Amino acid sequence: MATRKTSPDDLLGPVTLAVGQEDLLLDRAVQEVVAAARAADADTDVRDLAPDQLQPGALVELTSPSLFAERKVLIVRNAQDLSAEAVKDVKAYFGDPVEDISLVLLHAGGAKGKGLLDAARKAGAREVACPKTTKPAERLTFVRQEFRALGRSATPEACQALVDSIGSDLRELASAVTQLTSDVDGTIDEAVVGRYYTGRAEASSFNVADRAVEGRAAEALEALRWSLSTGVAPVLITSALAQGVRAIGKLSSARGGRPADLARELGMPPWKIDRVRQQMRGWTPDGVALALRAVAEADAGVKGGGDDPEYALEKAVVAVARAARMRRGD
Repeated sequence: MATRKTSPDDLLGPVTLAVGQEDLLLDRAVQEVVAAARAADADTDVRDLAPDQLQPGALVELTSPSLFAERKVLIVRNAQDLSAEAVKDVKAYFGDPVEDISLVLLHAGGAKGKGLLDAARKAGAREVACPKTTKPAERLTFVRQEFRALGRSATPEACQALVDSIGSDLRELASAVTQLTSDVDGTIDEAVVGRYYTGRAEASSFNVADRAVEGRAAEALEALRWSLSTGVAPVLITSALAQGVRAIGKLSSARGGRPADLARELGMPPWKIDRVRQQMRGWTPDGVALALRAVAEADAGVKGGGDDPEYALEKAVVAVARAARMRRGD
């Protein structure tokens, strides 16, 4: 085939192959090519095509010389779903691409349509990986890269807090990074993320628990007050505290082993095993028992057994943080 091997940096190469199922990354791969084409020619003609729009012969027509010699970007989405006849046309085009036309193929990867995928790679297409992010660690890496791409600095704790608050949607994570870098000067830390995003009840309550089991009483109390001020139900906070302390108790009494093995044994995801391992430094069996009693008393207090649920929570948070520091004796 005549298509030359295209450099990853050559956005205007004849063929770009975006492979994967992460919509945000696929859209970005398209946007990069379109932006480069319009930078070279503001009048670039962009055609965005679904598989059923690329009927046999359509690609030949779309790539035929124009009277105006305009630059074109042809985007074919879900290329794995193209008909056999359309695939033949695309493969033939690989052998004789047209100058000033950028063909962008979005392919899900996998077995379906693999012949087209292999042919594009053999032809030297520029390839962009767009894998679905399924692991928390991958989302954390994505957030770090987003901050870096915008030329900004964010602490590891801030990145983790953002992932914990937003969840698995890369579009929302990217949007949150953009908002923070637009609104905040200097290094973005965990407190900044908290002000923007811990209004989400689950994330906010677990933020309180994380700080408490790490022995960071002042930060835990600050997170508690923020959670209560944003309307988080006290019962969610006692539940998060209980889960945090129980996780430390389970892991401290478990047999050693790889995170994956412990995850199966304890019913936790591997990423949580790593986090709890970091949090359990300083804990003793007596400390776990004391903390669980304090949380149980707080739970009874917020469910009607006391006159001041906020005080009951503050007392529990301080008790858990102190229990976390028993081994260190400070």
